[in-house]
Amino acid sequence: MPTIVVEVMPKQELLDPQGKAVAAAIARKGISGVSAVQVGKRFEIITEGPVTAELLESVKALAEDFLSNAVIEDVVSIEVVE
Repeated sequence: MPTIVVEVMPKQELLDPQGKAVAAAIARKGISGVSAVQVGKRFEIITEGPVTAELLESVKALAEDFLSNAVIEDVVSIEVVE
């Protein structure tokens, strides 16, 4: 069954406390070379049949209106995985 994957990330200009915590933990583990981490959300929407242009448009609207908070997040990608 096809799956539509929606990825949502915090806006670049906003502070990402989770990302900062993960970056600090990576540094504590002794891993160098990591300058920043950004933590986001991934939604996998499994479809019953083929992904049509209409369904993809509906998921795009859903992502913008419901899956993300437009004030602090951006929908960075919507892709179909077969």
